[in-house]
Amino acid sequence: MIIIPVKDGESIDRALKRFKKKFMKTGTMMELRNRREFTKKSVELRAQRIKAAYKEQLRREED
Repeated sequence: MIIIPVKDGESIDRALKRFKKKFMKTGTMMELRNRREFTKKSVELRAQRIKAAYKEQLRREED
């Protein structure tokens, strides 16, 4: 359970922003999306390798 203490005089928008940030860090939503359907380990690893190669390509182009 995520608990966000709201300080005196703090706007709801600011507290909501902190909640969203904390929620995204926990990875709950991504886990729920991944559990919708089963994916084989080999498919997951292949996707990770493709993603890593893409990120590396972007870094090389940036330099």
